[in-house]
Amino acid sequence: MQIDEIMNTLTNQQKVKLVSGVDNWYTAKFSDPQVPEIMMADGPAGLRKQSRDTDYQSVNQSQSATSFPAAAMVAATFNRELAHQLGVALGKAAHDNDVNMVLGPGVNIKRSPLGGRNFEYYSEDPLLAGQLGCAYVKGVQSQGIGATVKHFVANNRENQRMTNSSDIDSRTLHEIYLKPFEHIIKHAHPAGVMASYNKLNGTQVVENKALLSTLLRDEWGYAGVVMSDWYAVGDPVKSLKAGIDLEMPGNSASSHQKVLQAVESGDITQSELDQAVRHVLRMVEQLTITNHAPSTSERENHQTALDIAREGVVLLKNDKNTLPLKSADSVLVVGPFAKEPRYQGGGSSHVTSTHVTSMLEVFQMSDFAVDYLPGFSENTVEVDRTKEQAVLDVLPHYDHVILALGYRDEDESEGFDKTDIDLPDNQVHLLQAIANQQLESKLTIVLSNGSVVDVSWADQVSAIVEGYLGGEAGGQALVDVLTGVVNPSGKLAETFPKRLADTPMYETFDRDLNHEVYHEGIFVGYRYYDTRKMAVAYPFGHGLSYTQFSYRNLVVEEDVTKKRLVVKVDVKNIGSRAGKEVIQLYIGNRTSDVPMPTHELRGFEKIALAIGEERTVTFVLSSHDFSWFNPDKNVWQADNGLYEIEVGASARDIRLTQSIEMNMLTPKHIHFSRETSIADIIALPKAFQLFKDYFGRVMGGFTQTISADEKTANAEQKTMLKMATNFPLKGLVALGVPDDLVDQFIQAANTAFEA
Repeated sequence: MQIDEIMNTLTNQQKVKLVSGVDNWYTAKFSDPQVPEIMMADGPAGLRKQSRDTDYQSVNQSQSATSFPAAAMVAATFNRELAHQLGVALGKAAHDNDVNMVLGPGVNIKRSPLGGRNFEYYSEDPLLAGQLGCAYVKGVQSQGIGATVKHFVANNRENQRMTNSSDIDSRTLHEIYLKPFEHIIKHAHPAGVMASYNKLNGTQVVENKALLSTLLRDEWGYAGVVMSDWYAVGDPVKSLKAGIDLEMPGNSASSHQKVLQAVESGDITQSELDQAVRHVLRMVEQLTITNHAPSTSERENHQTALDIAREGVVLLKNDKNTLPLKSADSVLVVGPFAKEPRYQGGGSSHVTSTHVTSMLEVFQMSDFAVDYLPGFSENTVEVDRTKEQAVLDVLPHYDHVILALGYRDEDESEGFDKTDIDLPDNQVHLLQAIANQQLESKLTIVLSNGSVVDVSWADQVSAIVEGYLGGEAGGQALVDVLTGVVNPSGKLAETFPKRLADTPMYETFDRDLNHEVYHEGIFVGYRYYDTRKMAVAYPFGHGLSYTQFSYRNLVVEEDVTKKRLVVKVDVKNIGSRAGKEVIQLYIGNRTSDVPMPTHELRGFEKIALAIGEERTVTFVLSSHDFSWFNPDKNVWQADNGLYEIEVGASARDIRLTQSIEMNMLTPKHIHFSRETSIADIIALPKAFQLFKDYFGRVMGGFTQTISADEKTANAEQKTMLKMATNFPLKGLVALGVPDDLVDQFIQAANTAFEA
């Protein structure tokens, strides 16, 4: 395509058609000039291609395709390579089905466990979400297919999602909610960015020029297409001026007429329209499929789905090595999810699967002899006494009970939020009834869910396996873990709180129809729980293995010439099985003069180790890994000072820690005034020496007090020291210091620190 020639040939009537979809899935096409159409399809967990004549809302009427694990399970793998393989598989599937653009991945932060779409998102942590999303996008686009990162931005609740305003301060927005998008855009260059339904601080995202043009394009350098979420555009003129290149699915003649009239009246300039058209044409040029030879098979895709599910299963609990099952065990499998699995979420990510494997089916084809009873009804919350009693009657005959529990289809889906994190009453009732028998049978719970579950019953069971929504091969993966064919290596990408009431937004989430106020700021997920030292059910990054790993030899070195920090740690498999471990690196900022979490994830690596094998894992940290967003200056700021480097197996299982005084970042800046406290001055050795030079002669006793060593001071001296250091400079005048001397010190200090 010769875009410049096409632009010169297109009429404005044709141009306005190009910036609005012609139906649910296609862009406009022309024969003169020749502009082919582009087809899109949902694809976060499998290609959901619908025929042209089906309605967008008919989510279950799509062509058959491989159902891959949901993003919640992909995140639990902590494996960038698997996320990339998923992207490659989706790209190939799209190519084979003449789909040019996949609508995924979703990288919104899991702010509240009640978020209805949490199964479709990766994590509560922006670094993990950004890096896995980046790998996914690169995988899709390696096949010549476009990926669309969504939903930009702060689409963290489903109720009133098209009208509610996400009200977020600038620092929180940049550090938590924009960060995964920024990483993907700068490192993976996605073909599309989908603007979300919600408002951001009172402005509809699809009409937010500061977000879509100033930040996304001017600051981040994004060059792809910005499209709307489906039916998000209310005013096509405002949206186009703000930076929406493509309205989807389009409002046909109505949008065309409004945009054309705006161009004719000058409300939309010719350059604004042409810029959007160029973005669409460039997308068409890049994503036109020319080779139609099949590139993959259902068997290959099913294997990819199985590989991801195997590494995404999280072993939450395993008392007394309950798992893996022993071949001699007599096993009773209970629960309809074992026979008819819940393997995907509801809404636009729903896939018509090619072949679903259930736990029961796989068990029956294995060497393990198992029996099955339903125990409860999946489509209700009422206790079925007959089904429950049938289980209780036979318990004495079995060594092990596998109880498959989870959320029902109607419990979590796109389009609405949950109201609690409890399993249905009939499931919990059965669990407790089995546990109350106090038999020798070991009880293992296998969960099928897209997001956090209340596990207050955990003490009553022997083992818990988090199966998430494992896609069509999830049943096979679960049995492989239960029987020890696979050593579990999944880790939680979200914190499991003890109670919903413990979550930071418990009292406010979904309460206001018009505003969702992010009052917790940056303290979301483990940043909140760990900083408050709050007990949780299972922490971020948690996941057990059938083997054990030791951590030793933490080495932290500053590479001043390259302005980076190199962290090395030796990890060894000291158990009796080969296994995989996720080594997690956290940084605790102890120096910046703003609220900071106790630590933040800044690196992770997943490695495979044979029995007795040891490897050195290396992390390279840049200044950005030590940065916080300064809203006053609108910049990322990294301050010199004290940091804690932590390496461990979860956010609550830190194995090695080292303090380091960073000296290659930005010197802590302070503007001295009469409001400046003595404590701020003491924290800066150069400023404190200047303070003693100026005031030592006129108030020697005071300078002597604040110079005292708190470690050797008695109780009275410590009290006086704390009082003195909280004194502001203006207070020195009351102690008899001349006004002009205070002013001279302030001027000298500011001059010294500006030099």
